[in-house]
Amino acid sequence: MKRRSNTKSEVTRKFESLLEKARHEKESYVLRLYVTGMTPRSTEAFSSIKAICEKHLHGHYDLEVIDIYQQPSLARDQQIIAAPTLVKELPAPLRRLVGDLSREDRVLIGLDLNRSESL
Repeated sequence: MKRRSNTKSEVTRKFESLLEKARHEKESYVLRLYVTGMTPRSTEAFSSIKAICEKHLHGHYDLEVIDIYQQPSLARDQQIIAAPTLVKELPAPLRRLVGDLSREDRVLIGLDLNRSESL
């Protein structure tokens, strides 16, 4: 019986590398943006988040916009007390970003994304 030339550590490293690659390929961000109507601040928050997601998560995110005036029960259930608020549901851990969402560096940190890790 022939013995394989790959050692266990080499096989393990290859396997872990493939797992990491698969995780990044399938990982999808589930985001909820809570806004207050069609105010300038709300539309700016939406535009900023949409641009950041397209740049760094293209094809790997789902963004739901919730107007807390039209759906106050959703805001109450999630304990949203200020708007705009961006909630990252997935991947874990849950994160909330409140206020000015136009600073890309702040949003990337809040989403646990480094610029070099963009999908």
